[in-house]
Amino acid sequence: MGAGWFLVALFVGETELLSTLPGPAAQITLIALTIGLLTAFWSSRSFRTWAEELDVRALLGLHLVRFVGIYFLMLHARGELPGRFAVPAGWGDIIVAVGALAIILVPVLRQSSRAVMIWNTVGLIDILFVVTTAAGLAFANRDSMSALTRLPLSFLPTMVVPLIIATHVMILVRFLKKPDHVPASKDQEALVSF
Repeated sequence: MGAGWFLVALFVGETELLSTLPGPAAQITLIALTIGLLTAFWSSRSFRTWAEELDVRALLGLHLVRFVGIYFLMLHARGELPGRFAVPAGWGDIIVAVGALAIILVPVLRQSSRAVMIWNTVGLIDILFVVTTAAGLAFANRDSMSALTRLPLSFLPTMVVPLIIATHVMILVRFLKKPDHVPASKDQEALVSF
């Protein structure tokens, strides 16, 4: 399923389909894919079980793609992305990516529910701010955000951002399910890693 999704996202980016479709195609695509992922998580027991059994480092690892914020800043410097989007989105994503990397690499952070939850909250607020800002700018001037409809950035609305939002929800659910008063066994600690 993941490979098929990737190929469709690649096709959409290669053909610049999001820029040729009428209306807010990128925003509708992003919202529909996010809802689809979250619906699958809540309604499919096998998908939810698979997601809940993933090592938290795998969920956090996806967020390393948020170093794309560096590219946002570069595109802004070249005049290809508006500063109202690129500067806060770029720096926010860089900060969240650095936080994810720190939690992945530093076991004491990864094992701290508080550290993971703070990172998760900041990361979710950041991505929702980024999506809202991009949508507002695209509605005001569709061409201002055209960089997000071409490769490589077209992967953001067609794959990456829905996965990022979904993993934030999955981490939140995992955190809320984890009983604070019951010590985890060594096997559970290795599996969950926080």
